[in-house]
Amino acid sequence: MTVRWAAPGRVTLIGEHVDYQDGLVLPFALSQRTTAVVERRAGGEVVVRSRGQENSFPVATSPGAVEGWAAYVAGVVWALREYRVDVPGLSIDLDSDVPVGAGLSSSAALGCAVAAALDDELRLELSPTALATIARRAENDYVGAPTGAMDQMASMLGESGHALLLDCRDLSTRQVPFDLSAAGLTLLVIDTHAEHSNVGGAYADRRSDCETAAAGLGLSTLRDARLADLPRITDAVHRRRAQHVVSEIARVQEVAAILDAGRPVDIGAQLSASHLSLRDDFEVSCDELDEAVDAALAAGALGARMTGGGFGGCAIALVRDNDVPAVEQRVQAAYDRRGWRAADIFAATPSRGAHRVD
Repeated sequence: MTVRWAAPGRVTLIGEHVDYQDGLVLPFALSQRTTAVVERRAGGEVVVRSRGQENSFPVATSPGAVEGWAAYVAGVVWALREYRVDVPGLSIDLDSDVPVGAGLSSSAALGCAVAAALDDELRLELSPTALATIARRAENDYVGAPTGAMDQMASMLGESGHALLLDCRDLSTRQVPFDLSAAGLTLLVIDTHAEHSNVGGAYADRRSDCETAAAGLGLSTLRDARLADLPRITDAVHRRRAQHVVSEIARVQEVAAILDAGRPVDIGAQLSASHLSLRDDFEVSCDELDEAVDAALAAGALGARMTGGGFGGCAIALVRDNDVPAVEQRVQAAYDRRGWRAADIFAATPSRGAHRVD
C-alpha cells in the first residue's frame, strides 16, 4: 500500500521561547505543507527522495548516523523503533513548500508528515499527540535540536480558522477562533532571508539561561515564576531571560482572551510588546527582523513581531486588509535602503493540521 500524508509549517502568533519552560503558546498551522509518500520495500533499508536528492540509511539507525535533511526522517524511524515498533524497509518521497530556515517549522512539518504517514502505513493508530511527541523526539534526540513541543503539536493539531492554545506542561490544547478574513484583517509573514538555525549554540544558550534562572528561584521551570520573584535572580542576563518568559506567558493569556471575545483587531499591542521583549530581554532578534517590524508599524500595521526561534527568519504583522500594500511597500523600501535582498511577504492563513491526501 502507498500512503500520502501532508503536515503544515506553523506560525507562532504569540508565545515565543516559552514552550521549553512549560509555558502557554498560541501558534497556528500554515497552508504551506510538507507531503510524504510512503510505501514498503524489501530489505532493511529506508530510501528517501526529495527534489532529485536521494539518501538511504538502515532501519536500525541511531543518532548521529544520518546528517542533513534526511536526519529528520531517520529520527522518526529511530523514535518509532524506540517505541518498540517493528519498522520495515521503506521508500519515502518528500515534497514541500514550507520555507526552509525561516522560523516556520519546516523541520516539524517534515517530521510530522513522515510520522503520520508511517502511522497509517504500519496501522499503528497512534494519537496526533503521540505522533507529535515522536516527531519532537526525532528532532531533539536524533537531530540534536533542543526545541519544545509547540512546533509538532501545531503541525499535527491545527484547525482551519483557529489558533491552537497549547499548555506545554501537560500538552492540553484548546482551539481559539482566529478568523482573519471575517474581521477584515491579514496576517503578513515577512521572510527576512536572514540566516536561521535552531541547532546553533545561541538557541541552546537561551534555554540554559532559563533553566539556570528557574533553578535560582527553586523552580523546575519558569512557568511557576511571577514578576515579583524576578529581583531574586542575581545575574542580570538570567533575570532578563526570565522577565521575557514570565511576561510572554501573560501575553499569551491576554491574546487568547481577546480572540475568545471575537476581537482579533485588538491584539496588536500584545504582538508588538512581544517583539520588544524578544529583542531587549531575550536578545534573539536581529537587524533584519527589527527593520521589518519597525517598517510595518510605521506603515499602519496594528502590531508586529518576530516569530520563530529568532536570530533571523520571519516577522509577522497584523494589518487591516486595505493597508496591506502600504505595509509591503514600506518594508521593501526599508530593505532596499539597507542594501538587503528583498523580503518575501505573504499572507498566512490558519489552516488544517496533518491529514491524509487521497
